[in-house]
Amino acid sequence: MKKIQIYALTVLFLSIFSNCTKQKSIDKEAASEKKDRNMFGHHIPRGLTVNSENLAPGYVMYAVPNSSLIYLVNRNGEVVHQWKGNYEVFHSYLLDDGSLFQAAIDPDYPIFDDAGPYGRIQKISWDSKVLWDFEYANDDHVLHHDFALMPNDHILAIAYEAKSFEDAIAGGRKPELTPKSGPWMEKIIEIDPQGSRGARIVWEWHIADHLIQDFDKSKANYGNPADHPELLDFNIKHHIPPAITQDSLDILIALDKADKNQTPYSKGSDIYHINAIHYNADLDQIVFSSPEINEIFIIDHSTSTQEAAGHQGGNSGKGGDFLYRWGNPTNYKRGDTIDRQLFYQHNVKWIENEKPGAGNLTLYNNDIPGRKDSLNYSAIFELKLPKDEKGNYILEKDRPFGPVQPSWKYIAKDTVSFYSSFISGAHRMKSGNTFINEGAKGRFFEVTPEGEVVWEFLNPYRGEIRKLNGDPVAMMPMTYWVFRATFIPADHPAFKGKELKPLDPQPDVFTLPPKEKEGEKP
Repeated sequence: MKKIQIYALTVLFLSIFSNCTKQKSIDKEAASEKKDRNMFGHHIPRGLTVNSENLAPGYVMYAVPNSSLIYLVNRNGEVVHQWKGNYEVFHSYLLDDGSLFQAAIDPDYPIFDDAGPYGRIQKISWDSKVLWDFEYANDDHVLHHDFALMPNDHILAIAYEAKSFEDAIAGGRKPELTPKSGPWMEKIIEIDPQGSRGARIVWEWHIADHLIQDFDKSKANYGNPADHPELLDFNIKHHIPPAITQDSLDILIALDKADKNQTPYSKGSDIYHINAIHYNADLDQIVFSSPEINEIFIIDHSTSTQEAAGHQGGNSGKGGDFLYRWGNPTNYKRGDTIDRQLFYQHNVKWIENEKPGAGNLTLYNNDIPGRKDSLNYSAIFELKLPKDEKGNYILEKDRPFGPVQPSWKYIAKDTVSFYSSFISGAHRMKSGNTFINEGAKGRFFEVTPEGEVVWEFLNPYRGEIRKLNGDPVAMMPMTYWVFRATFIPADHPAFKGKELKPLDPQPDVFTLPPKEKEGEKP
């Protein structure tokens, strides 16, 4: 039994640093002597820390970690409104009538384990009534990470779809890159809400329809990835952790160190981990982010579902193939490691009309490697996409997609104090400033184009949702984490006719127990 426990602890150490949160930098953080390298924000001042004059009036909306609450916070750091659902919330999007759509984490989703599934999208009214509750979670598929709202009141959502080991091999994937339980492929679905719980799926796009491989001539999709950047190389390297015994896994689950749905062979199934999606109605295009392969992609939404499964049709004439991709040209063999620009990125989105940089993309580049004598750090990138006079994305022969460099970026002056190796996001404001969510720390701040921090708030709240068996959820290390935070301008239609006064009393802040000894790292 002792040997099993030792082996389980060893596997635990390996798995923690390879799971969906990509917390591989925790060991570096613990070794750092810099106080400001506290990635999770433990034992530092929280709440409002910077509040400059002449800021654009507005509010910040975010999901309180480990709770069913969405808070709206004013510029003084006071909670002025809350929405309350019946599940833990991942993130949400505000509607013009004051209701919101939220990703609700259903604790009973099957098959898929701890890689960002939530399983439900709900519509919650301003006064916290559940108006719509749609579950999309079974043995074949589950909603995960992000969704996007469309002008026609439809929703574009990301979902895993389970594939077998045999299906992957038949598609030309190398066996050593394929978990025995099979990979989770990705799809995007367009949801038309119906009634209080129903929906119609009116459009679908599957990544499995747009693969290429140069491993096995006898298998499907054989070709040269460098000649087909519109397709995804099915054999991009992906780490498959070693299988463990069922006894060891049972111990890890009992210790709350493994997900209830994990199997001895399922680690490594999440091969793409799409974590962000955004819709551009003017272009009728979708952008999404895959941090596991360090790229962002744009596809044509103007296709039918049938056209989206092929290589022709839609406004682009290219069906569901990639119109644009950026971040890691080694994936299509048009560059090497020095050409790579993205490192586990999140929250890619277009800058909306009437905002400086409109039509460009912004994203949170999470885990940029430091030099040999420094630590990894995060950055915000703005990308001006290369287009011709007809609006097509430019790709030169035998070259990767541009741009060579971002048109704007934000990095902390000391580089390493701004860092979240996972989750997080950013978006442009009408003022030209950029609002940033440093997710692991639960830190929200606004920077000018010159990189000056003019407003800063660190989430001081945490809920008390418990596991299905009644046990508490561990508070460390992800005590104050926030997947997505959004700045909402004061003139948003949702606030019309509503009195947004600070709640009295304000919610109780969450305080960590004191450190056990002076100098201990969280």
